[in-house]
Amino acid sequence: MRIVTLCTLIGILGGFFAPQIKADTLHLTSLHWPPYSSSKIQGQGAVIAITRAAVNAMGHELVVDFYPWSRAVRLVNRHNSKYEGYLPAYTFPTEKFVFSDVIGSSPLGLVEQDRHPISWLQVSDLNQYTLGVVRDYVNSADLDAMIKLGTQKVEVVNSDEHNLRKVATARIDAAVMDTNVLKYLLLQKELKSLSKKVQVNKKTLENKQMTIAFNNTPEGHFWRDVVNAGLTKIDKDSMLADYMENTGNK
Repeated sequence: MRIVTLCTLIGILGGFFAPQIKADTLHLTSLHWPPYSSSKIQGQGAVIAITRAAVNAMGHELVVDFYPWSRAVRLVNRHNSKYEGYLPAYTFPTEKFVFSDVIGSSPLGLVEQDRHPISWLQVSDLNQYTLGVVRDYVNSADLDAMIKLGTQKVEVVNSDEHNLRKVATARIDAAVMDTNVLKYLLLQKELKSLSKKVQVNKKTLENKQMTIAFNNTPEGHFWRDVVNAGLTKIDKDSMLADYMENTGNK
């Protein structure tokens, strides 16, 4: 009769209850949102470069596929999807996802016309203006609540570029936009001429924290923990600052 040792028994039971990871490669979705994420820029963008460094530090690999934002989120939710999450994500109340530790900050502001700046002290003051927002983007909590209630007038578009053009041509009063994204857009050849027509409102909406949204599953929790452990092994703040200065805005 074979004697099963305690260590062997623990190993057997562990095999039943441990998350079954398909491979040592983390698959995520993202969107074209330079300088943070894009298949067309160096390192696929600042937050993806940081995430890849964290995953690599734990001995794993990262593969990111790029889609329009709404589809990027939907693909993660599909049954038997190969994707464990999407990035970059702002945290929000949900039971579908769990969020990684912070991978970078996103200064969220209002892009306005240079000649007609908007004036506001509290978020409810914005109700007098028509704001541009991007479809399915998370804005500040207060602003999103007003949009949901219908007290905030908005026009919904599919991209920051579209909003930028609408502000420059006075079709809307202002647009919600990350200020680093605005800087990047205004350096692009086809949008550079708009830099004389728009500016960032002097009052910031919120400094949002960017994370990775993982499926709320054993596999999602596993990869969330891998990324969090990897983030402690790298200097993400220096990486982000260096990318913005030397790569993201070129």
